[in-house]
Amino acid sequence: MLSIHPPARRGLTRFALAVVLGLAAIGPAIAAPPSDADINRLLAASRAQSMLDSMLPQIEAMQRQQFVQVASQRQLDETQQAQLRRIEQRTNQTIRQALSWQQLRPMYVDLYKKTFSKEDVLAMAEFYESSAGQSLLDKTPALMQNVMVAVQDKMQPLFVDLQKDLEAIVNEETAAPKGR
Repeated sequence: MLSIHPPARRGLTRFALAVVLGLAAIGPAIAAPPSDADINRLLAASRAQSMLDSMLPQIEAMQRQQFVQVASQRQLDETQQAQLRRIEQRTNQTIRQALSWQQLRPMYVDLYKKTFSKEDVLAMAEFYESSAGQSLLDKTPALMQNVMVAVQDKMQPLFVDLQKDLEAIVNEETAAPKGR
């Protein structure tokens, strides 16, 4: 039988422990990547396409606001107004095309592959397929709406203070002598 002296045994134990910890640390780095099918399952379960589709009208509404603001800042004749409407329509078409599921799905797949392991993707898909996951998806729009209202309520006093500060600065500048 081979006999190992206590100092050598400690060194061997430390070496073995270091090897085990090293392997454990690189384990996630060499985890299997998810397949396209795995990611497609997750995207379907998480309703990624319908979420994207529901964002488009909001983006178009913001775009519309910008066009209305541009038009209100200038006196546009009928020809210019018609040009502005055509530009708005073209912009909406461009946005819809650029943000279409057909265009973005390959990007989603690539990003999920770069970010998550197969195990991560499968666990998320299982969660979103569960009743708890579906409930989360059903309630997320209401949650986001409530968060926006709460943030606006929280920010309102700050905006009031900011408005007072701006008025004080403007009043200071108008009260200051011109020959400074």
